[in-house]
Amino acid sequence: MPMFSCCLCEKEYVITTALCEKCRRIKHLLNLYDDKVYVTLENCLVRNQEQIERKENFQIKEEKTKIEGIIETRSKTQKKT
Repeated sequence: MPMFSCCLCEKEYVITTALCEKCRRIKHLLNLYDDKVYVTLENCLVRNQEQIERKENFQIKEEKTKIEGIIETRSKTQKKT
């Protein structure tokens, strides 16, 4: 019996249908909610440039705080010895 890859995700293999279980669920949701699915995906998963920059700045600030904490701990340790 030939096996084919899922038409949507192209990861799973299917035997009798064109879509795997997960992709059939997505197709069902698309049929139910139509454009709401696309809007939700865009709003929740896709980041614009401003959001990317905000995340990068947050990560940089977090790294700086971590490094400053390490430096402070090491300087305190060196003062004790």
